Amino acid sequence: MDLYALLDNHLIVNSLAAWAAAQIIKTILYAVMHKKLDFHRLFGDGGMPSGHSATVTAMAVTAALEYGLASPVFAIAAILAIIVMHDAMGVRLEAGKHARVLNQLMASFAGEVAPEDVLKEFLGHTPLQVGFGALLGFCMAVLMG
Repeated sequence: MDLYALLDNHLIVNSLAAWAAAQIIKTILYAVMHKKLDFHRLFGDGGMPSGHSATVTAMAVTAALEYGLASPVFAIAAILAIIVMHDAMGVRLEAGKHARVLNQLMASFAGEVAPEDVLKEFLGHTPLQVGFGALLGFCMAVLMG
């Protein structure tokens, strides 16, 4: 595999850079709000800003800048971005809410719940989290060229 060719692919590089920026910001914001540093947030889902939205928006904007708005590359990236962001605010957000309620029910009925039995609650995003993720992805793509 030609690593230089991969690193020259702006769609991949800009998308991953936007994801990394979102995850770092998310970890810092979580630490400020909860007064503790949780490195699991670097790779975790949910939270502000949406890493998913930053990633797919950076990919779509980079595709638009490099290939044009009429290109098939942009069309695919834009549709993928819409699907991912809609899913983050819909199904995944609701699944996280369900997990929170189920965790509370398990704790109230069973007392202490084993860590491996606790359901993951950070899954989806609010519209605000998705919006800020998309804004971050847009900015990253424009700045990185």
